[in-house]
Amino acid sequence: MAGSKRIIAGLGNPGLQYEKTRHNIGFEVIEAIAERIGASFSTKGQSRIAWGRWRGRDLGLLMPQTYMNRSGLALEEVVRKHRLAPQDIMVVVDDIHLDPGKIRIRQKGGTGGHNGLDDIIDWLDTNDFPRMRLGIGSDFGRGQQADYVLDRFSEEERALIDPVVEKARDAALTFVTDGIVTAMNRFNN
Repeated sequence: MAGSKRIIAGLGNPGLQYEKTRHNIGFEVIEAIAERIGASFSTKGQSRIAWGRWRGRDLGLLMPQTYMNRSGLALEEVVRKHRLAPQDIMVVVDDIHLDPGKIRIRQKGGTGGHNGLDDIIDWLDTNDFPRMRLGIGSDFGRGQQADYVLDRFSEEERALIDPVVEKARDAALTFVTDGIVTAMNRFNN
């Protein structure tokens, strides 16, 4: 692995009205990691960020406060300040193309139509960074995607999602200590 410092960035939208929405599942994973490692958040620049250590490695947890579609600015700010390689970052996002409860981890790749990933690729000028996609399903009608992703999970969906947030937390921490390939092999389903 490249350096000893890692960043896990969960994407979402700032503000109470977006808490626990489908689009903010990345934030939920970041909060679960922070709880696990005992890290506290503060606002620095364009992000809420917490620093801690996990099994001998420095770990930054990032929640951009720029809204989903502008996440690249916040991430690039932290990457530049800490001189991180793209391979030292994992981005956690929601994915309407995966069923609720599914996790897909990749070393690099395209956006899959995700505007947050698109903005990050633009700002970092590369798609060569690890990402974890968490399925939120696509149970919406034509033209209803925005309403769907900004809505909260139903009770039935929440029963699937809560364990996935914990699994995603563990996958991200595996990336920190053992690398992306091990995380992919252990957690892709």
